Amino acid sequence: MQSHIRRAAPMTSWLLAAQVLFASAASAAPALGHDTATAPAPLVANRQIEAGDLNIAYAERGPANGEVVILLHGWPYDINSFAEVAPQLAAKGYRVIVPHLRGYGSTRFLSPETPRNGEPAALASDVVALMDALKIRRATLAGFDWGARTADIVAALWPERVKALVSVSGYLIGSQEAGKKPLPPQTELQWWYQYYFATERGRAGYSQYTHDFAKQIWQLASPQWAFDDATFDRSAAALDNPDHVAIVVHNYRWRLGLAEGEPKYAALEQRLAKTPAITVPTITIEGDANGAPHPSPESYAGRFTGKYEHRTFRGGIGHNPPQEAPQAFVQAVVDAMRL
Repeated sequence: MQSHIRRAAPMTSWLLAAQVLFASAASAAPALGHDTATAPAPLVANRQIEAGDLNIAYAERGPANGEVVILLHGWPYDINSFAEVAPQLAAKGYRVIVPHLRGYGSTRFLSPETPRNGEPAALASDVVALMDALKIRRATLAGFDWGARTADIVAALWPERVKALVSVSGYLIGSQEAGKKPLPPQTELQWWYQYYFATERGRAGYSQYTHDFAKQIWQLASPQWAFDDATFDRSAAALDNPDHVAIVVHNYRWRLGLAEGEPKYAALEQRLAKTPAITVPTITIEGDANGAPHPSPESYAGRFTGKYEHRTFRGGIGHNPPQEAPQAFVQAVVDAMRL
């Protein structure tokens, strides 16, 4: 189970009431806990398609004529975060697409000359290009970490392409200008890896110890998730992509204004810097034991101006709800389409 907050009041009076509702619902919600079923079969990227700058590797499950759900993973994870979610949605009749982001798995750049760019607008443009290549007019998007940010951006900039949205940690759209603002010391400490990647030592260290680094992030981000080595190793293989380190380092340097983006994304980034509202039906999710940096639900609720609901997954759920609580995540995806 999880706590639910659904918007009903007008925006003019809602925000103050929401703060009270979030607090009371969280304290009263029953515990969800970690799903403990037998480890699922690996989710294999069984398709490849040229889309935009990439040849994108993706897993596809479900009927070809089903409503489309696109599931987006984060860093340093891979499509196996949805190893249980994807088949459950497929069994309900949805066509499920789970792509490896640029720099992961067998997704590759079409040209060696293309910048290994990790800026948010580039990742979101990859999703739109994938939809175009697959002739998907409209889809429900669901993701966490980088995947949630990417889904948020597509929903904000191309709302006509998004039927519904499920976003872990809510509204994650930012800008280089916003990244310049200092944060309280305790919050800055949580971003230690971002500052590490800002150095050449950090680039070299991540390149040399990619798997060890990723495992540490998993442990810090989901401190109550007792994943085993086999579960981690299955996903860590996707980090061996030749462009992975460059994409990750560029992403975090770009956020601090230490790396430039590509001119072709400049107009999109300018629109994102204005923190556009997301108008599509949305369910946001937060784990009650998320150890990664994340905003409070009440701080972003007002950015979702369409039908909206927030759910707190309780019982020690961390940064990766689709893998830690797949059944509840599946239900959120289905419910978002019914808002």
